[in-house]
Amino acid sequence: MKDNYKDIEEKMDKAIAHLESEFATIRVGRANPAVLERITVDYYGVPTPVNQVATVSVPEPRTLMITPWDASIVKSVEKAILASDLGITPNNDGKCIRLNFPPLTEERRKELTKQASKKAEEAKVAIRSIRRDALDKFKEQKKKSEITEDDLKMIEKDIQELTDKKIKEVDALEAKKVKEIMEF
Repeated sequence: MKDNYKDIEEKMDKAIAHLESEFATIRVGRANPAVLERITVDYYGVPTPVNQVATVSVPEPRTLMITPWDASIVKSVEKAILASDLGITPNNDGKCIRLNFPPLTEERRKELTKQASKKAEEAKVAIRSIRRDALDKFKEQKKKSEITEDDLKMIEKDIQELTDKKIKEVDALEAKKVKEIMEF
């Protein structure tokens, strides 16, 4: 029976890992290459992530430098960045592209905080959904008389404790991200 908990915990951990990757794409005051993860460039007819066609470096705290390996796609990378929801105008010198991250306004910080909270709530919903599916499976086993009523009560208690623990992890990640957004 404990093996079932392992599977449930792994699913919940995946929801938390997804939240962490979502948080990485929310830009704060400093430059972070993760903001480019969702941006794709048309590279010989194939949509390709920027980090697979260029070197991305952080020469200064508020600057990202993108150096495509193939100089012919500099314009394509620039267009992809302009078309994205990044909200930063790229500076193109023909060989590389610089993204200068301006300091965030108070209004933008509040907007990003709401975005982070929304993503955290989505993770909590995913975790609760995993809990519900698991409990349904155990209730089905109870109906088939594969487990007893006492077993079911103990399982429900254990899964609820696991869910509470994972929700606390999400809350901690959210608090950390909000603090990061508001401090810079």
